[in-house]
Amino acid sequence: MKLNKVDEAVITALKPMGKELTLQEIAATTGLPEKKVFKSLRKLFENEMIDSRGRKYKLLTDKPPAKGKEDETENPD
Repeated sequence: MKLNKVDEAVITALKPMGKELTLQEIAATTGLPEKKVFKSLRKLFENEMIDSRGRKYKLLTDKPPAKGKEDETENPD
């Protein structure tokens, strides 16, 4: 997964591990529109880089996951 500038800004806002922020707080901290922040949060959540609880987001890791293996499933006969 490749991080873009918005993703990096969101990660920086959440960097102090354990710090929990709402969507509005992250947007205010980064100066980015909430819509862009939300898309980034969704991407980071899907890649297990952040966690959310009660509409607050927390960083789990600041390292993007390594590229997964290509789909190597074989059809057994």
